[in-house]
Amino acid sequence: MSAWVLPDHIADVLPSEARHIEELRRLYLDTARGYGYELVMPPLLEYLESLLSGTGRALDLQTFKLVDQLSGRTLGLRADTTPQVARIDAHLLNRAGVTRLCYCGPVLHTRPDRPFATREPLQFGAEIYGHAGIEADLEVLHLALDTLKAVAIPQFTVDLSDARIVPALLNGVTLTADARDALHSALAAKDTSGVQALSKDLPANVRTALVALAGMYGDASVLAHAEKAFAAWPVVLQALAELRQIAADLSGVAVTFDLADLRGYAYYSGVRFAIFVPGASDALVRGGRYDEVGAVFGRKRPAVGFSLDLKELVSVVPERALKAAIRAPWGTAQGLREAIAALRANGETVVCVLPGHESEVDEFDCDRELIEVAGQWAVQAVPAVQAL
Repeated sequence: MSAWVLPDHIADVLPSEARHIEELRRLYLDTARGYGYELVMPPLLEYLESLLSGTGRALDLQTFKLVDQLSGRTLGLRADTTPQVARIDAHLLNRAGVTRLCYCGPVLHTRPDRPFATREPLQFGAEIYGHAGIEADLEVLHLALDTLKAVAIPQFTVDLSDARIVPALLNGVTLTADARDALHSALAAKDTSGVQALSKDLPANVRTALVALAGMYGDASVLAHAEKAFAAWPVVLQALAELRQIAADLSGVAVTFDLADLRGYAYYSGVRFAIFVPGASDALVRGGRYDEVGAVFGRKRPAVGFSLDLKELVSVVPERALKAAIRAPWGTAQGLREAIAALRANGETVVCVLPGHESEVDEFDCDRELIEVAGQWAVQAVPAVQAL
């Protein structure tokens, strides 16, 4: 095999796409800052138990592991940033009130999470800690929607669910971890026959509720159906009431419900949402409430947030227009260098043409050039024929 061939689902990002991704990264961090979210930069690797504590088996299977040559302990390359941000909130910041944090950096997956996906997503996320009320859920959801509006995505659908529903239905029921995982998978896949088979030994009312849950997805009528089917479970009714409140707040946005949606990491503990946009193979944005995520760090705090992959986003967002640049001759004359420095200081991109490369095409499509006129350097438009 050639030395330059990369592993499966790992790829270089070339100039045009890299520029687009970087523009989106800056835009999204600025959007989060507009809401008051502070930027943090967790390390790419840390001790494995810190990365995986309380997150469930799914994240464990997605995490690359290696041995630290200094301590002999097992390290993990992060597959998700939320556990790290929870650690920062709990131990490094340790604030008494609300804390808003955002981040943007690579994560690594042992396997792609869907066909054709990269194993090295560039994860952007925002999280709010310290407020248990639905106001935090709404703020995070509106920030997620604003990030999509900022890149002019014309239409999207918000799909709502709640992580409390299935545990409430299974409360008091004894199941092995494997059996519970299989049941979760069947529910997420809407496999009614599979749910029936996996729940055949459960109490009749629980089995009936689980089978009904597998078919509870669609428009707002799902909530009315669920309120009747799950009237015996107060926790489920509370979850449904919160879903109604959130949906009512999203005026002008297409909203659907999938009450059996259990995809994602196991730390979710309340309202969850997924945002679907045309052109993406799966949900582009996922988020929700995860009040238990900080408990393993000794500080259980209400928490809610969302994340998305900028590499996936760039595949469904039209490329932003490139700001035209100025072409300049290469030279050592003081006046030329001062003119170029002044233009760059004013935010212009100035591409110096190296000797012998005057006819080459560059990525920046220069529409102006720096020329010397009567001993002074001035910018003029490139003639149409020359610009082509």
